[in-house]
Amino acid sequence: MPQIAMKIQCLVFALLMLPATLIAQPSLAQDKALFWSMSRDGERVGYLLGTIHSEDPRVLDFPEDFIALMTSNDLFAMEMVPDLPTMQRLMEYMHYQDGSTLESRIGPERFARLQSALEGYRVPADWIGRMKVWAAMMTLSVPPPETGLFMDFSLSLRAAGAGMQVVGLETLEEQLSFLEDMPLEQQLDLLDHALEDFDRVSEVHDVMVESYLMGDVTVLQSEAEKQMETLDPGARAYFLEQGIDVRNQRMLQALVTYLEKGSVFVAVGALHLPGEEGLISLLRAQGLTMEPLASPFLLPE
Repeated sequence: MPQIAMKIQCLVFALLMLPATLIAQPSLAQDKALFWSMSRDGERVGYLLGTIHSEDPRVLDFPEDFIALMTSNDLFAMEMVPDLPTMQRLMEYMHYQDGSTLESRIGPERFARLQSALEGYRVPADWIGRMKVWAAMMTLSVPPPETGLFMDFSLSLRAAGAGMQVVGLETLEEQLSFLEDMPLEQQLDLLDHALEDFDRVSEVHDVMVESYLMGDVTVLQSEAEKQMETLDPGARAYFLEQGIDVRNQRMLQALVTYLEKGSVFVAVGALHLPGEEGLISLLRAQGLTMEPLASPFLLPE
């Protein structure tokens, strides 16, 4: 049972960080970099790194000079701090609390397919039976976690170990609101796509990592768009507005406050960066100078 609990906690953390990779925004031509310095009036105030929520060793091999640069800042800001109380609350959010069952919401045939698809995740049957529709869909959208050392989490551990203050740009309730409020019809459409493609999820994840390692966010966007082509237009629009644009504005407001307290190293999902409503443009509008830097994570020539 401890191993099962650990796997569930790893999966919970993956779910915390997944939404940023679900849909892409049109990018500005010049904003291709994944790594940026932030300055105000000629004085550097921090850095912005677009991350990918992955356990792949290639995105966990942090160069020493990159870690030194990161830990030279006062604060480390991520989408949300995945501490134990937050993860426990997320596990509650993922389940119906009124006695409802997932099978009653999605029907016995779809539920049977879901149980079969989730066998590789080693999730207890009673846990699956009480899951919400969006939680089931999101679970199938990531490969079964192994270590729990996702890029974002691993960086935050390095930051905390160096004495940096680790802060979140969103609360759990804020981050989950767009999933909780998603119309059931769209949740079911997304679940059907996840069931159809679950046996390819590791392959798709590997392609996304390869795209990320090219160091060009437009390449990552293009691949994300391919994965979303078959989705209902309403679901795509909902994710773009509620999962990206609204969250970008919320994260911006939190970041502006943190920048008043000291220099900040920001690590958020890469697809939150580009576009007119992306964090790069939003930070420029706040008077910051954004300078592109070489990605610390690149495929070898």
